[in-house]
Order: sequence, then C-alpha cells, then structure tokens
Amino acid sequence: QVQLVESGGGSVQAGGSLRLSCAASGFTYSSYCMGWFRQAPGKEREGVARIYTSSGNTYYADSVKGRFTISQDKAKNMVYLQMNSLKAEDTAMYYCAATPFCPSPLRPGSFRYWGQGTQVTVSS
Repeated sequence: QVQLVESGGGSVQAGGSLRLSCAASGFTYSSYCMGWFRQAPGKEREGVARIYTSSGNTYYADSVKGRFTISQDKAKNMVYLQMNSLKAEDTAMYYCAATPFCPSPLRPGSFRYWGQGTQVTVSS
C-alpha cells in the first residue's frame, strides 16, 4: 500500500531554514508526481511545490519561489523540501502528496495519496 511519511518539521525563527523529508513507498516512484502542500489554521490547503520524478521537472508557488527548493533522491524514494528565508506566514502543517501525473495548476484535489503532515512554525 502507498505510504508517504514526512519528517523534518519544527520551530524556527524568521529568516531561518528547515528541510522537510518525505519517504515514499508502495508505488512506482520512478514515474510519479510528488508534491508538497501546506495548510495553516483556518485556511485552505495550498500547493507549495512539485516535482515529476521521471524528468526532475519542478514547479513552485509564487509565494515560495526563490526561497524553497524541492528535490529528490531516486535511489531512496525520497523527496525533500529545503525551506530558506522562512517567514511567519510560512507557518503551517506541511504535507507530502503523490499522484501519477503532474497536474496543472498545483491543486490538492488532483493528488491521490497523502502523508500525515509535519508541523512548521516560524516565529517572528
């Protein structure tokens, strides 16, 4: 069965960095779309970044472009989200998600599988 397990969340001051990890299993990782989403209290879940595992093609939401980097380790079926220059508004639960084909735009409803999430809290 498909499993997505996130790790790496925590508390950091504004301007700091965190790296989130997502361990994927139970599907053909080599040809899948892996995404990171986030949801702050009282807000809708929003797309942050995605990577197509086959080509390495990436996409970022405007709000994180230039600060966040999505990457992967195909040998380990791992996806990462490096988050730099963090802001208070980046505070949210971050989710890893997977789906067979990369949707456009990056909408939560287009992803089939989800992890449990990891909390990121940025204090100003």
